[in-house]
Amino acid sequence: MHEITLCQRALEVIEQQAAANGARKVTGVWLKVGAFSCVETDALTFCFDLVCRGSLAEGCRLHIEQQQAECWCESCQQYVTLLSQRVRRCPQCHSDQLQIVADDGMQIQRLEIEE
Repeated sequence: MHEITLCQRALEVIEQQAAANGARKVTGVWLKVGAFSCVETDALTFCFDLVCRGSLAEGCRLHIEQQQAECWCESCQQYVTLLSQRVRRCPQCHSDQLQIVADDGMQIQRLEIEE
């Protein structure tokens, strides 16, 4: 389960940003999860709540945006969205010549704080 490590690293960044902005409390966190990150959102939510205990972010509201599985098809020269990350064929021309455009990581998009 790599979600716990991702949450620990995210909390480090959150606490640094909160301290830099004079926050007393973090009330909201917006995360963007890459389509090919292999992150399970339920596990991420559970781990985030666990990691945040005793921190400025304890009890904050977590918002998760799941990025779509977007790829560039070399054959038909179009951006396509895959319905499943397991299917690696272009839905337009059925080519397997796809370049992944979607991220495979997790980003902190926004923080909401109380000063």
